[in-house]
Formats: sequence, C-alpha cells, structure tokens
Amino acid sequence: MFLTQTVPRQREIVEVLLRNGWDYMRRLITGGKASEPQLPTPAVLKNILVDLGPVYVKLGQLMSTRPDLLSGAYIDELSTLQDAVPPAPWSDIEVLIRKQLKRPLEETFITVNAIPVAAGSIAQTHRATLADGREVALKVQRPGIDSTVAKDIALIQGIADLVARTEFGQSVEIKSIAEEFCKALEAELDFTREAGFTDQLRRNLSTSRWFDPKQLVVAEIFWDLTTPKLLVMEWLDGVPILSADLSREKNGKDPAIERKEITTLLFRAFFQQLYIDGFFHADPHPGNLFYLRDGRVALLDCGMVGRLDPRTQQILTEMLLAIVDLDAQRCAQLTLQLADSNQPVILARLESDYDRMLRKYHNLNLTDINFSQVIYEVLQVARNNKIRLPSNMGLYAKTLANLEGVARGFNPELNFIDEVKPLLTDLFRRQLLGDSPVRSLLRTALDVKSLSLQSPRQLELLLDRVTSETLQWNVSIQGLDGLRRTTDDAANRLSFSILVGSLIMGAAIISSNARTAQLSLSSNILFAVASLLGLWLIISILRSGRLR
Repeated sequence: MFLTQTVPRQREIVEVLLRNGWDYMRRLITGGKASEPQLPTPAVLKNILVDLGPVYVKLGQLMSTRPDLLSGAYIDELSTLQDAVPPAPWSDIEVLIRKQLKRPLEETFITVNAIPVAAGSIAQTHRATLADGREVALKVQRPGIDSTVAKDIALIQGIADLVARTEFGQSVEIKSIAEEFCKALEAELDFTREAGFTDQLRRNLSTSRWFDPKQLVVAEIFWDLTTPKLLVMEWLDGVPILSADLSREKNGKDPAIERKEITTLLFRAFFQQLYIDGFFHADPHPGNLFYLRDGRVALLDCGMVGRLDPRTQQILTEMLLAIVDLDAQRCAQLTLQLADSNQPVILARLESDYDRMLRKYHNLNLTDINFSQVIYEVLQVARNNKIRLPSNMGLYAKTLANLEGVARGFNPELNFIDEVKPLLTDLFRRQLLGDSPVRSLLRTALDVKSLSLQSPRQLELLLDRVTSETLQWNVSIQGLDGLRRTTDDAANRLSFSILVGSLIMGAAIISSNARTAQLSLSSNILFAVASLLGLWLIISILRSGRLR
C-alpha cells in the first residue's frame, strides 16, 4: 500500500504537500476525516507541482486542459506552468542519439549544435544539418526520464487510491481520471506517436476550402531517423507569433492588414480541424505558433491532440450558435446530448443556470464577448449540475481559449463574430447538404421512395394488430419500481390494520356475550393477539421513519 512504503520519493511528496499547507491531504495521510474535498488555492497547487518536479509540472499542464473538472481560476493558474528545466549534458544526449541512429552520427549529420534551442521536462531540442544539407530539429528524450515517469506514475496512482476512499473521490471517479492522466504521461515518451500526429495534421491541412494551405506550415517528419526516443523533423526558421516583426519596411505590407490576414488564417485553420477534420492541435499557445521569415505561419509541437466524432462536431457547432443567440434552453438541450450517459438531471434547474449565466451578456455588444470564457462557464454549469461530459470537451474548450487569446494578443482589433460567422454559415450548409449537394439530394430522394413504399405495409400491419387486439406497448417509467414498492407497503399495512381491528371487534363481541369460561378465554386470547399485532405494526411504522 502507498502509505506503508517509505521510499525517499514518497517522503518527499508528503513533505512538499505539508510544507505548502494542504490541510486536506494532511488529514487524509494521517487517517483523519477528509470526506469533503478541500483543494488548495490555485497558486498553492501550482507551487506544489513546481516543487515536485518536471513530471508533475507536465501533469499540471495536462490538468490545465480539463476545464470540465477544474474551475477557471485553476485553469488560468495551471496554464502558466512552464516545463523549462536545465538541459541535460551534451555527453549524455550524444550517447542517446548514437544509440537511436542506424548509422554513425558523423555519417548522418554534418553538424549538431550541442547547445539546445529548448529544454523541457521530457525532452530537449537541438538544431542539426543532415548529410544532404537540409536543416532539421532533433527532439531528444532526456536520459533516464522513462524510469522517473514510471515511478511518479505509480505514486500518482497511489494518491488516487487514497482519494478514491473519500466521498469526493468516488463522486468524480478519481481513479479513472488519474489513469487517464497517467496514460497521457506515458504517451509523451513515445515520439513516434507525436510524429504520426504531425504527419496526419499536415495531410489534413494540405487542402482547404477556407484558406490557402501554402500559407500554413506543419513540419515534415524524417521517418527513417525517427524512433520512440528521437524525433527528427524539418527545421522551421521563425519566431513565436506574438514576437513577430510586421513593420511595413520589412515586408512591404500594411501591418494592420497582415495581422488581420494571419488572424483569419488561424481561425479558419483551427475551425477546419475542430469542425470538419475532427482531429485538432490541442495546444495552440503562443510558443507553438511561429511566424516564419517568409511570412507563413507554422504549427509546432503536435504532441497533444484532440479528436471529435461527427455527432459531437454537429452538437458543438449548434452550441456555438446557441451561445451567439444567448439561448439558454438550447444550451441545456445540447449539454445533455453531449453527456457521457443518461444521468438524472433537473432540466428546469439546468436551463435556469444557463439563463442566469447568459443574462449578464444580454447588454453587451457581441464584439465585446470573450467566447472562450463563455464556453468555460458552460462547462462550469454542467459540472455544477453533476453532468459528466467527455474528456475531449476539456481539450476543445482549452484549444478555443488558447486560440482566441493568441488572436487577441496578436490582433487587438479582432472581431470574433466577423471571423466565425462565415465559417458557421458554411458548416450549417455542409450539415444540411453535405460536400456534394446533388448526392445528398439523391440520397434524400431514395429515402423518401423507401418510406413511401414501406409506409402502406407498416400502416396495414398496425391496423391489423389494433383490430386483432395483439398490439402491445412497452413502457418504461423511471422510478416506477420504487413507487410500486411504496404502494405495496401501504396496502399491506392497511390490510394488517383492518385485520387487527377485526380481531379486536371479534374479541369484544365474544366477551360481551360470554356464558362459559371457554368463551372468556377465547376473548382474552383474541385481545392479546390483536394487541401484539398492533404493537408490532406501530413499531414497524416508527422504524420506517415515515410516521409524519
């Protein structure tokens, strides 16, 4: 068991939790009562993760993608976590690279810069030149990080086992959430997975009806050199998009016009990923969006992606429209359609919560509304009503929030409605007609023909069953079993009361006309039996707690 082990890492975690003043975990670890969840403040939680080390910083970054689990304050604080750590020594990195290559390092690369351009908790990146002269980026896994991650995953699961014993842990299914996070951490260690995501994203964005694919770049993967611990990809020469120099003297364009064009490009590229492809880059923060020297925009670091099935895409498209229309009733209906299962929900309360949430936006101009914040509040309302949404809703909301935040930082004149209105119009047209209107029309015609041919026969069968009295209705009413049991209990008690009353009346009649000792004895026995049965009935009613 987690608590009975005394390895140094576990003691270190306990010390960090106690040092940062998380009283809830102190009571939990010492065996005190801790049934009610008491999370530390967002700042304290961030400090705990930073103190625990790079792997827990990565865990915090993953948690920041789950606004369906955490409130906006926690999401905002965890989103600021940076996993920049001192780089590993080049001697260790060189040994790992040589082990991953099929040919000698000197034959594969002309040069490899020993100084990394970036260093994180899982990997660090070096610039290199291939033997054919092409510039590449080498993403190299930190030596020994796999064993560190394995140990920390075991500890995370141990903590989850502890919390799972509380009411809070059971209500939010903490063990399944911990398992999900642990799988995400393990997946970070396989760079072939990220390479596959990068290739798929590049293929998806190579064609578009909304933007010029030549203006958007996703790095090419060199599969012959890529392994689970070494990712070799095209070097993209640029700067983070918020650091881009768009002065007129540099590129000859009006900076305001170019900012507008790049903003439109980003929105259309990500809306295509979200609502058409169903496969999207889930971490578009400023460091992963590069402005290249030739004026194009690049998407970097495809290690975190999300997926949406066609049904979810359609629901989320309608949700955007409902938010624009400030339609609380439609938001409630769409939320229930998104829910993981048929959970008991008070629809009137859900609609009231959405109406209260959206009402504050009624007097605002649509251009002044932060739509990613509204989506976060939609998830908050669902969480408050005990509605479990799929985990990819967190990635979806986080992606939109990052996209809108970067777009507003890059282009302060951003008009969200102007950007998304033509895209929503086209999306609804696609949902109604599909990519090929003629094919959709023919399919509809075939469906109508099939319905017209089958309807007479089905109507004849229905009338035949009605007239022959063989029609059966299968109705399932939720909670009916409980009502039936309550009704049966009431009927049984009523029958029992009538029986007791009859015994008393019979005993009274016999007693009043008793002429012999035998009749008097019978009367007394009936009185005794009736009294015992009546006393038992009273006790059973009192024990049920339903006297009032």
